[in-house]
Amino acid sequence: MARLTYQQLIDRHLEILKSLRYPTGLFSASKKGAGNWYDKSWLRDNFYETLAFEVIGDWKTVEKTYSAILNIFLRYEPKIDWAISNKPQASFQYIHARFHPETLDEFWEEWGNKQNDAIGCILFRIGELEINQKRSILKTPDEIRIVNKLVKYLSSIQYWHDRDSGMWEEGEELHSSSVGACVAGLKSVARLPDIEVPRVLIRHGEKALRSLLPRESQARFVDLALLSLIWPYDVVTDSERDQILTNVEYHLLREKGVIRYKGDRYYNKNPDGVSEEAEWTFGLSWLVIIYEHLKRPDKAKELLNSLIAEDTPEGLPELYFSNSPEYNENTPLGWSESLFIVALYEMSREINLREIGK
Repeated sequence: MARLTYQQLIDRHLEILKSLRYPTGLFSASKKGAGNWYDKSWLRDNFYETLAFEVIGDWKTVEKTYSAILNIFLRYEPKIDWAISNKPQASFQYIHARFHPETLDEFWEEWGNKQNDAIGCILFRIGELEINQKRSILKTPDEIRIVNKLVKYLSSIQYWHDRDSGMWEEGEELHSSSVGACVAGLKSVARLPDIEVPRVLIRHGEKALRSLLPRESQARFVDLALLSLIWPYDVVTDSERDQILTNVEYHLLREKGVIRYKGDRYYNKNPDGVSEEAEWTFGLSWLVIIYEHLKRPDKAKELLNSLIAEDTPEGLPELYFSNSPEYNENTPLGWSESLFIVALYEMSREINLREIGK
């Protein structure tokens, strides 16, 4: 593939990302009609997929997506009401993480449905969009009411010690990335005038987070998901941030991406599922964005160049097989596309600022 400028890459990947969007405003995880589970819509994926449109100022797209997400919550308000009154025990009693992108129907099959970070991330962005970006996301009394109920929902499930399936939708543990997402979400919407967040809910989460870090969980010392606590959530201290970055880069960084964690069996190249973990492309974008925010453009550019080299005619894949040019069928992955666009945009802005400063 011929070398493109940052802007050309942004334009190209925006078109790819737009192809995953449905008329409802929701995005599928990967290409439409793929015939696998990735043509569904995840709350978490939509949170990350809209970040690309935020950086380019396409607020119409962002607001339509969040309107669809709020409609999902309103549709399942009776379920949320039940969970507030009765602490959920079984995973099907939790707010699910996946929905049909056209009908907004919940998928009922078992899928690690306890994913507390999916609620935390939506709350986080609603607050950020309303306060920092001056966007009107909560437009009706119904939407304000359902956000208040999401706060009560997190209280009911006692998110600060609730074992969930986390970002990777796997075995239930107490995950730093899930607790941190909820802390960030509650702190964010607490700034809104019509949303009530008891301060104790945030304190419980912050206390749990301090006791967990720098680990992701009891079973997992280091995990790609920990990067979310640095960006976008910003809920770690400087020393915690530095320790997470050191651990991720030392243990998980690879040539074509970042493995999720040691011993990850998902698309593991080894028939025994031992070592040879898959290399996730958005891990590189994540590190680029973090280093750009830390004012380390040389480090960010080095990582970004590595990522650009792994681009494909179809877009960025979910992952590459270990030490291999082969990538999996979940290509393009919307989450990867969006973080790549954000990384490119941040780097191009850094270059422009340097030019202006000369």
